[in-house]
Amino acid sequence: MPAHEQKVKRIARQLKSRKGKTPVSLKKKAVSHEVPKPDDRRHDDEKIDISDLNDIILIDKRGMLCIAEPGVTFFDLVTETLKHGLVPIVVPELKTITIGGAVAGCSIESMSYRYGGFHDTCLEYEVITAKGEVLTCTPDNRNSLLFQMVHGTFGTLGIISLLKFRLIKAKPFVKVVYEKYRTLDDYRSAIMRHYRAKDVDFMDGIIHSPQEYILSAANFVSKAPYTHSYDWMRIYYKSTGSLKEDYLRTRDYFFRYDRGVTNVNPKSFIGRLLLGKFMDSNTVLRLADRFRRFIPASRIPITVDVFVPFSKVPDFMDWYGKEIGFFPLWCVPYKRVREYEWISEELLRRTDDVLFLDLAIYGLKKRDKNYYRMIEDKLLEIGGIKTLISTNYYSEPDFWRSWNRENYFRVKRRTDPDNIFRDLYTKTCRAARGLGR
Repeated sequence: MPAHEQKVKRIARQLKSRKGKTPVSLKKKAVSHEVPKPDDRRHDDEKIDISDLNDIILIDKRGMLCIAEPGVTFFDLVTETLKHGLVPIVVPELKTITIGGAVAGCSIESMSYRYGGFHDTCLEYEVITAKGEVLTCTPDNRNSLLFQMVHGTFGTLGIISLLKFRLIKAKPFVKVVYEKYRTLDDYRSAIMRHYRAKDVDFMDGIIHSPQEYILSAANFVSKAPYTHSYDWMRIYYKSTGSLKEDYLRTRDYFFRYDRGVTNVNPKSFIGRLLLGKFMDSNTVLRLADRFRRFIPASRIPITVDVFVPFSKVPDFMDWYGKEIGFFPLWCVPYKRVREYEWISEELLRRTDDVLFLDLAIYGLKKRDKNYYRMIEDKLLEIGGIKTLISTNYYSEPDFWRSWNRENYFRVKRRTDPDNIFRDLYTKTCRAARGLGR
């Protein structure tokens, strides 16, 4: 902790010494896992260096807790916690997603049908404000609203500098059973059956087409007759359509999508033989960032996660099939574990569902339609919501129909009164597209 405190003091001093009110962004060690945005104004911002906030401070085996800095990647975290027979409760799909990024950007995965998002497993944050004040935030102290609102706000309320979160017992292997369905009704029934029974440790799936629905129901196991890994020639989402069951080492299970979820490249046998071992998510994102000035925004495939209330999935999928029709889709059932303070009261009034279905549309090529805007409009109609890692076209009034403006700016006035981190709408809907401040 003394080393951590020195890092925090350095960051706080840099913020306190700033004289202007121009925007700042963060310099991190890990690559950004937002969708690449070549025109993003943040590329030219002054940087606050937090690249050394990447240490695991404590793994408490008895209490099943971890304290760590925000730059710790889930790959490193899982590697260390597995030594104690433990893992984080929600592990995002890519190795170099960081724990701070998981909170700021709404990460979920296949335990989310039981536990919500990674942020729902967190117990405490340390947050550095724009003025260099260091705040301890828990669900029940004087900073409780900041604790709840920092989730999904992409660093616009302050810098998370430390996290305390829960762990869960793990076994060395994971057994996956691939349940295959022909209709959306049968698929939804299977998801709801597992959701109510809580009879599996993990649940996600792939919709290969409107006639092929795969549900991956998985459990920790102590022994395995064989294991597969998906870090070279094998492509995980394709295996779900051809296998009946599968065994993976626990760490390999968590990062089975690291070469791409449904947008794996290279696709050919020769391409994967020669380059597949090297083309992981980290490499692709670093190359996209390094050569961003030479990549037209129109060439970047659509990548978006939409959270659809479970009762509205048939409506959404009927519309999606007619208007877009791109497959495969990755599906992650997600439990809303509380009445989130960051969701607008209007949206909460319209959405009774506790269970949502995250549908991930990865790899759709841009055409003459603005698919992002079409999806935003449909979600506003049915009471759904999308993550903001993608390109966003919301008007400001429409944006605050989903996100809670009153709660957001109540915290913002305290933690960033000069708006040097930009507000959430400006950062994700304007600056990200090269517009505004």
